Amino acid sequence: MNKTIRHSAVFSLLLVLALLVRATWLQAYDAKALADHDRNPRTKIAQYAQPQGDIVVAGSPVTGSARTGGADYAYKRTYPDGGLYAPVTGYSSQAYGSTQLEGIYREVLDGTDSRFRNPLDELTNKQQKPGDVLTTIDPAVQKAGYRALGDTKGAAVALDPASGEILAMVSTPSYDPSEIAGTSDSAAWEKLLDDPDKPLVNRALRQPLAPGSTFKLVVAAAALEEGLYGSVDEPTESPVPYILPGTVRKLPNDIASAPCENASIRTALRYSCNSVFGKLAVDLGQDKVRETAERFGFNDKELDVPVRAYESVFPTGLDKAQTAMTGIGQFDVTATPLQIAMVSAVIANDGVLESPHLVSEVVDSAGETLESPGGDSRRVISKSTAEQLRSAMVTVVEDGTGTNARVPGAEVGGKTGTAQRGENNSETPYAWFTSYAEAGDRQVAVAVLIEDAGGPRSEVSGNGLAAPVAQKMMAAALK
Repeated sequence: MNKTIRHSAVFSLLLVLALLVRATWLQAYDAKALADHDRNPRTKIAQYAQPQGDIVVAGSPVTGSARTGGADYAYKRTYPDGGLYAPVTGYSSQAYGSTQLEGIYREVLDGTDSRFRNPLDELTNKQQKPGDVLTTIDPAVQKAGYRALGDTKGAAVALDPASGEILAMVSTPSYDPSEIAGTSDSAAWEKLLDDPDKPLVNRALRQPLAPGSTFKLVVAAAALEEGLYGSVDEPTESPVPYILPGTVRKLPNDIASAPCENASIRTALRYSCNSVFGKLAVDLGQDKVRETAERFGFNDKELDVPVRAYESVFPTGLDKAQTAMTGIGQFDVTATPLQIAMVSAVIANDGVLESPHLVSEVVDSAGETLESPGGDSRRVISKSTAEQLRSAMVTVVEDGTGTNARVPGAEVGGKTGTAQRGENNSETPYAWFTSYAEAGDRQVAVAVLIEDAGGPRSEVSGNGLAAPVAQKMMAAALK
């Protein structure tokens, strides 16, 4: 055999070996990745070949499946309640994929989850009957928040402080996932994408904005925990006017006649005194405020409920004037409604944060439990600090800036917030309200954000816009 033929034979053998290695790799390692790829039509055809399992609220499904009459996509997703539960379920679309619970539990809902299969099924790739996802949502609380927000651009979250269960998660304006569930819904999809109000955005989890004065609860907690003051009724060292350190700028109070000079934490929360909380933040220092904020959940990039919530941020690298502004929930502080609800939940639950979760159980087609999320907890503040803050929050509702949140027969504590935005506060502020309520053995914590109510700027306030929504949700939860 001459040299040229020998080299050609060796090269050909190497090519054959390379093909064998690549084929083995594809079949043994890459098969599942290719099968699950978004651009693999067979995966979607299999997903919609049979009725899917359901996402369940209080024992009743809030999703469904309807025959399409087609050969490939035999069924498509339906959502009987339209936009009511869209922030909870997300959407399952034959054309645009799946989001939120629909996406996270897709394999459970379409029957392809490996936990459903025995070894023979693995070999034959037999599709099993789908399972269901049971949520923690209380339909009465969800409906109360959805109706109260109406056409307003905003969001609301209700938590059970003792368990961490998410009782309601509302985002408005919403959308009907049924309208984009098929293969020929491009007009509806484009309309949603082009809508300036961003109905596809889950504002409850994924729209962190300046929390305004609701953040004063975190600063108050830090002041008590760090021993800066021993009680919510102890006078603070807070001059009026308060000049931002290193500047000539005064930090104004929203109510000019309020008794904010050297006010106690209780009085400062009652009248929402900016001067007191700006000074408290500077006295504590940015590191102490940040440490307390992080115990409440700020700066957590991996908060899954199980849908990933966007990070709520307390910034770093601040000068003293910037630190003062963070003390009133401004500068670069941002928070989601979920995060602000967590603040009230901690205070209501004697200082302990129960991990917020949206799913109570994931089951197979026979009802056997596959997962039971939740159950994690951590202490954020002492029981004594929580008790004092609850007392001060009750004062806010009973005799302060949060009177619209009162629920007959219940103890209600709250904190309003009106967050400035735009250069020199040139844009319409955000209105916030965070609260807790308890009656008998029932308890709830709620946060409401009004991003834009469409009314005049003079009517924007936490008590005027957000507190009535929280009131309706708390009343529904306590029934």
